[in-house]
Amino acid sequence: MAKILVTGGCGYIGSHTIVDLIENGYDVISVDNNSRSNPVILAGIEQITGEKVKNYKVDLCNFDDTHAIFQENPDIKGIVHFAAYKSVGESVEKPLVYFDNNLTSQINLLKCSQEFETPYFVFSSSCTVYGNPDKIPVTEETPVKTAESPYGISKQMSEEITRQYSKSTGLNSILLRYFNPAGAHPSAVLGEMPIGKPENLVPAITQTAIGKIPKMFVHGNDYPTRDGSCVRDYIHVCDLARAHTLALQRMEGERSTKVCEVYNLGTGTGVTVLEAIKAFEKVSGIKLNYEIGPRRPGDIVAIYANNDKAKKELGWEPQFNLEDMMNTAWKWELRLKADETVFGSVPRELN
Repeated sequence: MAKILVTGGCGYIGSHTIVDLIENGYDVISVDNNSRSNPVILAGIEQITGEKVKNYKVDLCNFDDTHAIFQENPDIKGIVHFAAYKSVGESVEKPLVYFDNNLTSQINLLKCSQEFETPYFVFSSSCTVYGNPDKIPVTEETPVKTAESPYGISKQMSEEITRQYSKSTGLNSILLRYFNPAGAHPSAVLGEMPIGKPENLVPAITQTAIGKIPKMFVHGNDYPTRDGSCVRDYIHVCDLARAHTLALQRMEGERSTKVCEVYNLGTGTGVTVLEAIKAFEKVSGIKLNYEIGPRRPGDIVAIYANNDKAKKELGWEPQFNLEDMMNTAWKWELRLKADETVFGSVPRELN
């Protein structure tokens, strides 16, 4: 059982990935300072897998504390790095906070990986690195344009840091460019727990439907798309989680063709915001209260993935469709409401 360190293990994608890793025979430890996550998620991981995952409540920007994790676990074979600030809007308001947190944490991890000879590194990247692409769907060879937000720029910089570090040291690394994660674990034991007002579309939909939010806003209906709203590629969180396990297995099996590889993780289908709302209304039977609002700073017009490379080289294939995403997200939202005493400790404001 190879030991894997998952950073941001109490977060949305991190927690689902821990489940997939455990179910595929890995020994997993987590690091998450819970500044933007809820430690109660660890109980959900245990409920699904039967395994109690140790979490180090450590700020990865503190090198000494990060180093201590590796000293205690010198047999770590792989790092799956999720821990980062991820609010596009907040990054526009506080760019230095994003650059400091997202880059410093990664550099500290790479320093430790070199000292302790950790051979595998999987980085949680984003389709935001493509900026506003000239042509869609985007492939891994699509030119990387200036990102539309400091968050996206931090992902571009983190990718380049990983690429240059791998080139100089021989570290095996894989950069996974997510499109738009959505949905929840089919058990409704794990799901997305946004802090404060949700910025991602699906939790905004479910929170509106359940009454946490009186009305949601569609950010613009004057884009050059088929119904005027932005186009995105929504991918189920469990499909994303599976790709991280496959990435580790590719490196362990010495099937990588170069020290740093890149893969798009999306369904390959573009969906407008209004189409996503209709899909939710269909599976839930609820008419959503929404209004068209102004465009949101940092948003791009349209993007979706060409995922041929991930299918061919990772053996990855999305298993969930848009209605599955909406259905599992809604079940999770209902669970949150039913168990408010359990989940009520989630922080409500961004730092």
